[in-house]
Amino acid sequence: MSFVKKHGLWSDEQQEAATRLRRVAEEKKLDTIRLSFPDQHGILRGKTLIAGEALKSLESGCSITTTMLAKDTSHRTVFPVFTAGGGFGMTEMQGASDCLMIPDPTTFKVLPWAPTTGWLLCDVYFADGRPVPFATRGLYKSVLNRLAERGYDFMAGLEVEFHIFKVNDPKMAPEHAGQPGEPPDVSLLSHGYQYLTEQRYDQIEPALELIRRDVMALGLPLRSMEVEFGPSQAEFTFQPTVGLAPADTMVLFRSAVKQIAHRHGYHATFMCRPRIPNVVSSGWHLHQSLISRASGENAFMSKVETEGMSELAKGYLGGLLEHARASTVFTTPTINGYKRYRSYSLAPDRAIWGRDNRGVMIRVLGGPNDPATRLENRVGEPAANPYLYMASQILSGLDGVDRKLDPGPSADTPYETKASLLPKTLREAVFALHDDPFFRDAMGKELVDYYVHIKNAEIERFQSEVTEWEQREYFEMF
Repeated sequence: MSFVKKHGLWSDEQQEAATRLRRVAEEKKLDTIRLSFPDQHGILRGKTLIAGEALKSLESGCSITTTMLAKDTSHRTVFPVFTAGGGFGMTEMQGASDCLMIPDPTTFKVLPWAPTTGWLLCDVYFADGRPVPFATRGLYKSVLNRLAERGYDFMAGLEVEFHIFKVNDPKMAPEHAGQPGEPPDVSLLSHGYQYLTEQRYDQIEPALELIRRDVMALGLPLRSMEVEFGPSQAEFTFQPTVGLAPADTMVLFRSAVKQIAHRHGYHATFMCRPRIPNVVSSGWHLHQSLISRASGENAFMSKVETEGMSELAKGYLGGLLEHARASTVFTTPTINGYKRYRSYSLAPDRAIWGRDNRGVMIRVLGGPNDPATRLENRVGEPAANPYLYMASQILSGLDGVDRKLDPGPSADTPYETKASLLPKTLREAVFALHDDPFFRDAMGKELVDYYVHIKNAEIERFQSEVTEWEQREYFEMF
């Protein structure tokens, strides 16, 4: 009996998808299939198998070392994996032991930029069939299941900003290698600042068209491409989808953009604020609502003419605001991302909401009997792990629903309204998470402590570096 059958891991839909996958692999004469799982940072890791071997492993799984879950953003292993419990307090994680990647056949794609290569998103399990508790896609699935038990599905639409540059020097000399290595030298595709002008769009369009073509061929629900305010900055928006789909879309989109760009001499980055003159920060705005499983209606929509959103939506909004500071670890997980929170900008700096106001954290859109009623969280950065981002939103919102939290009045002057300020640094965000016991209960103590450990390793590396600012400020002065 296969691992999948023994542990009942696939639904009927996944079984049917596996049958189609095998047929497509034969018809398209695929050479290889990539098996990937999203790690703790939302970065894809995995193995590439010869197509025949990959098809054999569909139900038996493919082994991968558990140290993939022990790495920070420099790809350093930051847990003592060769000690008892491996630093996780779990014998299954010690000694750089293996776990199994089990493909989700419903995620199968043929990569347009590598047309004899297939791609499969995987979940990770221990040898006894238990999900690895630090795998964030698994966490998000469990949160979606809890939401389904209440009679709702999560719907999300994505607005994702990023930069794309021309590569001048890829910095591939041996001395440029490292952990991390030297980033490439780049030049702009446009000067920026002409927000949404056709002239600037046309300058960057050849690069965006390469991305659009392949993203559409992947079947991702792309809606629009826009030239953003900053130099060489763009925004892609995606139609709203339900459940796992929006998070899976984000993971594949980021990976696809970087691969497509690289193959054509460009460098795409989802780093929030690159260290390039005149740069403008990138954000990731998450539009969200709950859909009734019974009626199919938007549960955030008010049917009362005087109300802009339902009572459920008000409570959900109250929960997002209540846990805003603690959840920034998940919505803005990098040191760099906190340089985006600035007053009197298009980014929030405090936990407030407003009706169709782009200076607030939560922008409420829609109105009475409007099926498109939704909450737009403008706090996220495009480097966020989408599974943690979305899980934190659902859990926070449901806590607000359960406690009937009042979000207060709409903030029409967002940078003058008194409210809890968002953390200014990743360190402050980690402290906020520690001080709010909610996520330790909702996500589990083990996962929160694990994630905080990784973030602290990133912070400690940053604090050990002497920056250019420090050198300029103090070297001559003292």
